[in-house]
Amino acid sequence: MSAPYSLYLYKHCPFCTKARMIFGLKNIPYEQRILLNDDVDGPVRMVGRKVVPILEEDGTFMPESMDIVTHIDGIGAPVLTGETRSEIADWLQKAGKPLYRLFLPRAASAPLPEFATTSARAGFIQRKEPSVGSFSALLVDGTPELAELNVLLKELAGLIRASDAVNGALSTDDIHLFAHLHSLSLIRGVVYPPEVEAYRQTLSKRSRVELFDDIAV
Repeated sequence: MSAPYSLYLYKHCPFCTKARMIFGLKNIPYEQRILLNDDVDGPVRMVGRKVVPILEEDGTFMPESMDIVTHIDGIGAPVLTGETRSEIADWLQKAGKPLYRLFLPRAASAPLPEFATTSARAGFIQRKEPSVGSFSALLVDGTPELAELNVLLKELAGLIRASDAVNGALSTDDIHLFAHLHSLSLIRGVVYPPEVEAYRQTLSKRSRVELFDDIAV
């Protein structure tokens, strides 16, 4: 019998990471359906626009990662019951720009199923490169951004209250923070302080979302 939930996604997509996390945290089985990055017709047919993640349940479709998180967490006893902190939101905002300047060119070169065709990979590069600059240049010299991220990770270490929940109890802060750390794991040279390393490994296991460490560039 197939799982009652199907999640259409890309492996590199941080919003998809957020949606994947809640299924693992809730121990709810689901089917992953990886779309090619240049598949427009599929998402448009489901929800009217090219977007991921998309949750399919009983023949209906739901886009938007945090709507999916809220919906799945509402099944039975919720797990995201902890407080959120402005310090975490502030950290995520500071880390966002250097993270994605380094992450996007690495995602474009990674052996991921959404880029299984030349057209899917080329289309991603064409769409995303203008937002951060030359992918090839960033792959060769992303040193300023890497240094900035490593400083920020030292700052994050002081904000982590427990290895299994950044604020001591699982909350939406964990959904957003682990998605950032999941993207960071594709970047070689990132230095994780012990508190951050313990947190990202624990959340990876709890959410059943594997890190990219083995294919980091």
